[in-house]
Amino acid sequence: MADLRNQRRMASDILKCGNKRVWMDHDRIDEIAKAVTKDDVRILINGKAIKSKQIKSISKGRKRYVAQQKQKGRRKGHGSRKGAKYARKTKKEKWIQTIRPIRAYLKQLRDEEKITANIYRKYYSKAKGGEFRSKQHLESHLISDKILTKGDKQ
Repeated sequence: MADLRNQRRMASDILKCGNKRVWMDHDRIDEIAKAVTKDDVRILINGKAIKSKQIKSISKGRKRYVAQQKQKGRRKGHGSRKGAKYARKTKKEKWIQTIRPIRAYLKQLRDEEKITANIYRKYYSKAKGGEFRSKQHLESHLISDKILTKGDKQ
């Protein structure tokens, strides 16, 4: 069998891949052996006698599955956590996530004239003081104080 190291080297330069990724057609070895210049090798590449093999890589299937599960909120138990409670989400971030929907809801009720400006101000201050855990908690307070009816809420 002919020594094709030179042809393999030229082909790897042309195909921009490593020597190991160069594939040569065993039926056309004599033709490949006669190729002396890079132009000869280019002609063989165009004639499909020499090709580059596909890159072998690690499958991302499992990675994609895990990412999908995490997006749904799974895989977040105690065993998966690294870092302290407030390293994962600071107290300020948690507060911002709580207060913004509450304030937006109060503004919406005021704009729709379901509550007066006085009531808005009173409940805004209570919200700032951390009285409400969530928007639903605020809603339940408004209903129990007979400011809203169950039909008024969203």
